[in-house]
Amino acid sequence: MTDQASGSATPAWLALDHRHAWHPYARAPAADPVYPVVAARGVRLVLADGRELIDGMSSWWSAIHGYNHPVLNRALADQAGRMAHVMFGGLAHQPAAELCALLARITPGRLERVFLCDSGSVAVEVAIKIALQYQLGRGERGRTRLLSLAGGYHGDTFMAMSVCDPVTGMHRLFDGVLPQQLFAARPGGAPDGPARTEDVDAFAALLAEHAPRLAAVILEPVVQGAGGMHFYSAAFLARVRELCTAHDVLLIADEIATGFGRTGRLFACEHAGIAPDILCLGKALTGGYLSLAATLASDHIAATLGAGEAGALMHGPTFMGNPLAAAVALASTRLLLAQPWSREVARIGAALRTGLEPARTLPGVRDVRVFGAIGVIETERPVAMRAITEAFVERGVWLRPFGRLVYTMPPFITGDADLAQLTGAMVEALASCPPP
Repeated sequence: MTDQASGSATPAWLALDHRHAWHPYARAPAADPVYPVVAARGVRLVLADGRELIDGMSSWWSAIHGYNHPVLNRALADQAGRMAHVMFGGLAHQPAAELCALLARITPGRLERVFLCDSGSVAVEVAIKIALQYQLGRGERGRTRLLSLAGGYHGDTFMAMSVCDPVTGMHRLFDGVLPQQLFAARPGGAPDGPARTEDVDAFAALLAEHAPRLAAVILEPVVQGAGGMHFYSAAFLARVRELCTAHDVLLIADEIATGFGRTGRLFACEHAGIAPDILCLGKALTGGYLSLAATLASDHIAATLGAGEAGALMHGPTFMGNPLAAAVALASTRLLLAQPWSREVARIGAALRTGLEPARTLPGVRDVRVFGAIGVIETERPVAMRAITEAFVERGVWLRPFGRLVYTMPPFITGDADLAQLTGAMVEALASCPPP
């Protein structure tokens, strides 16, 4: 494949990217190479030089149906032909109304109120605002702090950063600026195993000590994502729910990474049989087509908040409830529910367990773990990012490790042969590029 202007396999626009684009978690200009993508279909990314890469990342965990899906394409085109955008302040439209109703129906508990926002980080910001304004609506002006789990990750905006891991998290550069929150020790145990007594006791003691000043507990249910791809006991989550209820503290579940089937349940909270007071969704909500997130709460929380001084939730993004995003999110969620998604996630999990098991024998590997359609190889030391990325591309796969974690969250449509190539590449690349 060549660039039409120059006849080169390197497109001319890549120089513009290098000169002007600032990529995530990168210096500008980027120190490491970026790979020019010109198309995507199924589970494959097509590079400018004609190479095709199996996407083991689902574009940061969002493209659960793969790329260029006819159902989602049609939903987007149909909506674009009617109305691309309209402000949500004082106006309503069908895609958003039907999406909100569907999310309220399929999520755990009775979360009847849905706030549609721009991204996962903003969904967390909105959840925190809801919790704070709810406490004000109750007359609890002293409940302003949050309790989170060590090892967690909740986004890049400022309040979201404040509840990310304060020691090993990627946001520690902002110490002294961020609000100071409370952190319980990272829980352990297998997702389907018992809660560790020491985890529950430590959390219970911290919650009891600070409950009068807490607006909410916020956590990622069962799976901590970008903070370490760490899995913990669902029974611990069940105990957290009981303790929050006993101390009259709200529970916020951040399911931005785990929602829509990734862990083998539609929502990770279901592994513990619990419902949060506030729920954050994002990533896979639109199947990777457009940025959209949602924060859900109960009618009771909404009514209590509305009785407060402000009389309304004080947040309103310009593109809130965008019709294009709402239409494709509605189509993506309906598509997921109409398919045997749990069977496919189980199939992917089995393939990941088989394919990644040989990595246990590699030098420098600390752990290999799989849960749902998430496969992780954890190393003793950080991987050599540039070298291992190049090794993946040479083997026809796209993966984006970070720190000591080489992991995959493939689209749910990934076939067995592609899964074998993906896991084989992970093992081979680590063998050829061990952590320095």
